[in-house]
Amino acid sequence: MSMRDVYIVDGKRTPQAKAGLDLKDVQAPYLGAYLVKHLIDNTDIPTDQVDEVIFGNTGTPAKYPNVGRVIALEAGLDKKTSGYSVHRNCASGMEAVAQAYLKIASGRCDVIVAGGVESMSQMPLMYNKEMTELFAKLMKAKTMGEKLSAMSTFRPNYLTPIVAIEQGLTDPFCGLNMGQTAELLARELKITRQMQDEYANNSHAKAAAATKEGRFKDEILPITIGGSLNKLLTDDVGPRANSTVEGLGKMKPYFDKKSGTVTVGNSCPITDGGSALLFVSEEAVKKYNLKPIAKMTDYHFHGLEPERMGMGPLLAMDGVMKRTNLKLSDFDLFELNEAFAAQILAVGIGLKDKEVAARFGLDHAWGELDWSKVNVNGGGIALGHPVGSTGSRLVVTLIHELRRRKGKYGLASLCIGGGQGGAVVVENLVR
Repeated sequence: MSMRDVYIVDGKRTPQAKAGLDLKDVQAPYLGAYLVKHLIDNTDIPTDQVDEVIFGNTGTPAKYPNVGRVIALEAGLDKKTSGYSVHRNCASGMEAVAQAYLKIASGRCDVIVAGGVESMSQMPLMYNKEMTELFAKLMKAKTMGEKLSAMSTFRPNYLTPIVAIEQGLTDPFCGLNMGQTAELLARELKITRQMQDEYANNSHAKAAAATKEGRFKDEILPITIGGSLNKLLTDDVGPRANSTVEGLGKMKPYFDKKSGTVTVGNSCPITDGGSALLFVSEEAVKKYNLKPIAKMTDYHFHGLEPERMGMGPLLAMDGVMKRTNLKLSDFDLFELNEAFAAQILAVGIGLKDKEVAARFGLDHAWGELDWSKVNVNGGGIALGHPVGSTGSRLVVTLIHELRRRKGKYGLASLCIGGGQGGAVVVENLVR
């Protein structure tokens, strides 16, 4: 079956904010609905001609079990437009993008909005097993005596909460949390604390400069924050213009407190945010007189051992470059998520070191990564990592910066908790 070209008309994202700050009261669907409405309203596509809305999300709010459908309806699209949610941990937004690509390329759809949202501020605290069982006994009790008997079993430690976000960031197979997997790579590949802090500081410097110079203006759609704040949030809340290597060096290791090198300063922060892209077929381009800014060329996902999940981009980039017959030197820009400084530096080592590449199953080393092309406006360490959104946020940032620089090819990639990697290749059409 021949595959159709897949065009990206536009992509937008929210400002991203550290959890507990400016976006803490915005529920997950509302981090995406206004983006979808903007993307469709800026075209001549009728609201009843959108085939699908696909959104990545990992938190799955109890009130909104299908975030994608809620986003579609809240954005004012026709009720016949189907909407659904996908979950691939850190690459949930990229999985949404990949599904949009497949459905349009195969001819099943012509207009799809895909992206990701995450409110990490609103991930819940849960009751433990003992307290849950006590509640069940109280609900079953029919008499006052039965209720008092149930209450007599209560102990103060029943109120010890289970932190959902902490459980979600711990791999159930290898038992390591994500920071511990970064520590493992740092030790194995001799990535020092100094290297990590210097990389993190550079990420903040680039993000702060990009914000000051207005380089995010085309990709960020400001969001109105209600309640007592009642303000318009226009910029990311996270990048630190005053960051220094010396300041980062004073932070204590967080995941391996005795001999570790990974700190909260050289890791991505927990963040709220959303992102969305409008994908269309060539037929839709002609029918609605659209002016796409990019084409999505291909994508690839790949698995590896969970304890070394940070090397996922190495395998995903290898796969997508083989699929597209492109080399590292063919790309004008890279957007590689910075889960941890140690992790992204490890990927760079794997690309150039034949022994490391072979250890992870590659048949050759691709060569030295040109770091001047990587995350030119800063990455996850400065901008944050709203888990369900990051995979699509990388693509949004990539298409806008490619257009600004008049480059041709861009590659977005990220590691995925659980031991996977994802990668997407796009081609800029505005040169």
